[in-house]
Amino acid sequence: MPIRTIATIAVAVLLGLVAVFLVQSYLTRQRAAVSSQAVLAGTSPVVVASQPIARGVALQPGLLKVVRYPQGSIPAGALTDINQATQGGKRLALRAFAPNEPILADRITTPGGRVNLSASMTPGMRAVTFRSNDVAGVAGFVLPGDRVDVLLTRSAGKGEEGTVTQVLAQNITVLGVDQLADENANKPVVARAVTLEVTPDQAQVIRLAESVGSVSLALRQIGDELPVAKKVATIRDLGGYYAPRPATVTRAAYARRPAGPAGAGAMGTGPQIRVTRGVVTTYYRLFK
Repeated sequence: MPIRTIATIAVAVLLGLVAVFLVQSYLTRQRAAVSSQAVLAGTSPVVVASQPIARGVALQPGLLKVVRYPQGSIPAGALTDINQATQGGKRLALRAFAPNEPILADRITTPGGRVNLSASMTPGMRAVTFRSNDVAGVAGFVLPGDRVDVLLTRSAGKGEEGTVTQVLAQNITVLGVDQLADENANKPVVARAVTLEVTPDQAQVIRLAESVGSVSLALRQIGDELPVAKKVATIRDLGGYYAPRPATVTRAAYARRPAGPAGAGAMGTGPQIRVTRGVVTTYYRLFK
């Protein structure tokens, strides 16, 4: 076979192989594109943290990235573009973000805003602060982000029998302890003041309660949102309590006083009564 023929066949085979390779590459890219479009069809972009972001840190493109979320699983207030988190001035984190955690609009400040307590409060709520100590503050284990019940111990009657403890507010969020508002705090702090997020009505009640009794907190277990069944506790709930027996008055037969010296009869005669208090009995004579 001539060399030219062999060379022609070799070139033809080589060109055929190249053509097959190119066709396969094209088909592979097409399948990948179709598959990618199918995957993206039911998703939307969401801005998340690319690394841990501490509270108060200014958001920058290097700290953020965009991932795809199923359209039915996108959190409310999620950002869809990194520019939304950086344009218009610095936007600061109102709370700490973990890697891959969505950046939500209500957890960062407005452009140029400051990291303050009011920016992180729920709309329509109020912040109320009351004095605390190691007992009222649950030995310092109440920290920002915890949920508590607010209790008032006061006197509602005469003596110790009238002392009651009542629930003023339930399942209340702790906004701050002294000057600490970081929800990631994990060390007990015996604070002089505790700030709570309450409704306007609850704010009035708690402020009034401080003037009439002792306000304290009861720390709730995480996730416990059940209402308190007993709203008021009294001395009787301690057990072993018996009310004092009321005094009893009984009318007894009476006899006339014997005649006495002049002037003695002026006292006249009258009934005799007996008063019993506990185990002590006292006799009284009433004269007409």
